[in-house]
Amino acid sequence: MKLFSFKKKKEEDKSIKIIHLDSVDSTNDYLRKYTPEEGEKITIVIADYQTAGRGQGTNTWESEAGKNLLFSILVHPTMVPIRQQFLLSMAGAIALKMALSTYTDDISLKWPNDVYWKDKKISGTLIENSIAAGHIQNCIFGVGINVNQQDFHSDAPNPVSLYQILGHEVDIEELLQVVIKCFKKCYSLIENGDYIDIDALYHDSLYRKHGFFKYRDSEGEFEAAIVEVQDNGHIILRNREGVMSEYAFKEIEFII
Repeated sequence: MKLFSFKKKKEEDKSIKIIHLDSVDSTNDYLRKYTPEEGEKITIVIADYQTAGRGQGTNTWESEAGKNLLFSILVHPTMVPIRQQFLLSMAGAIALKMALSTYTDDISLKWPNDVYWKDKKISGTLIENSIAAGHIQNCIFGVGINVNQQDFHSDAPNPVSLYQILGHEVDIEELLQVVIKCFKKCYSLIENGDYIDIDALYHDSLYRKHGFFKYRDSEGEFEAAIVEVQDNGHIILRNREGVMSEYAFKEIEFII
């Protein structure tokens, strides 16, 4: 039985193609081998279950079959300069934050692109860019959203689902349609070159955007406040002595 029915609308957007799979190793892997049709600007692949769903680095994504929203989005942002490719990460994260905020309050973005509810992770994204001739040829957003899973059994430190937040199940197809609508809106900002707007929305949505909190780097634990996230995706923190430090992904740990 398929999880999604995808009822056709009266005016179907020909530039977006949605592919549903019962099971796949990874929706990101599927799209890396996929060739879009002419005029197909956005391709979305959804799976009821991923046998090899991945997170950042060596992380995996725990998901009970049929309970969560697992999908990947393929776009072709050739207009984005390579040096500013983190804008894509920002836009994707903002879209997820916008969508989930229609269901509950207290949604924020934990650098670089995790989506949090309070101090718990509700969604994660793995982004893979391919570059050719000095331009970003393809960008794949691999997204997992915890929707109707009631219990988590992996060693992930702080997962949460919409079911756990709201106390009832959520229509997964309806959530997907909200995500697609928000993604189209945010991606249009990329297409129109509204990079300042994307940057502002991202910084306004940041987890721990105000105040001092505990972090850990190669030298140990310390307290710091977020100053900004740079165009290259690096985060700038300021400790209580006023000293600022720059970190790339995986060089700093949030202590929660």
